[in-house]
Amino acid sequence: MSDLTKIPDHVGVIGGGRMGGGIAHAFLMAGSQVTVIEREPIALQAAVERIERSVAKSIELGAVDANLDEVTQRLQVVLDYDQLRDCGLVVEAVFEDFDVKIEALTEAEAVLGDQAVLASNTSSIALADLAEPLKRPERFLGLHFFNPVPASKLIEVVVAPKTRQDVVEAAPRWVEQLAKTPVVVKDSPGFASSRLGVAIALEAIRMVEEGVASAQDIDAAMELGYRHPQGPLKTTDIVGLDVRLGIAEYLSEHLGERFAPPLLLREMVERGELGRKSGKGFYDWT
Repeated sequence: MSDLTKIPDHVGVIGGGRMGGGIAHAFLMAGSQVTVIEREPIALQAAVERIERSVAKSIELGAVDANLDEVTQRLQVVLDYDQLRDCGLVVEAVFEDFDVKIEALTEAEAVLGDQAVLASNTSSIALADLAEPLKRPERFLGLHFFNPVPASKLIEVVVAPKTRQDVVEAAPRWVEQLAKTPVVVKDSPGFASSRLGVAIALEAIRMVEEGVASAQDIDAAMELGYRHPQGPLKTTDIVGLDVRLGIAEYLSEHLGERFAPPLLLREMVERGELGRKSGKGFYDWT
């Protein structure tokens, strides 16, 4: 029986983009060896550079007392899922698409040992659906990290219907060892954070669409009036309007019309106005 009281020595992350790179950063800072899986050779070096920059910034800011070379020596970014074979934990952090996630999860499970834990970083998809093709659903759960991972203090631990109790108990301990705070929620579309966050964001978008107020003034109302650290429209820009649209469509399908995406959101995505990553969304990021 594996020791679940501490973060595994070897952690895998599937996907080395902004979110996956941030998750890799968190586990590197906790002392684990981290293997990141990328799909294409062209993405390998970009992922390495992204993660190393993030680690270097944390060290420079004094967020952690560590040696950059020592930390980055524990990182590898590869194409071959077989490199995950001795991982005690693998976190899937690919694009928020059901089929893409199923492919990643099943490929990882095929090489992992029986005692390894498999987690999804999904922000909205029901874990019961993701667990359906898995051979060991009892060792599967959700670890929903928040963007940007290095600065965020929250991780949502999502309990799938068949998750074993020892895994449920271990996950919050791992989160605390990452110097973050766990919240444990039951599996349901959108969980707690995405469901609430998307509901606020969609209403804010409708208000812009109806001319109630500007994006800046709506955000200021939430920041100053409700002490949100960042308004819902700026958050939408950072998350990505395409990501918000995908989550809203999923929640609308499963929870009803109250999550139906506003026409403005669809139009902005069609124009390529995806937020910070495209340079333009509700704000100008150029």
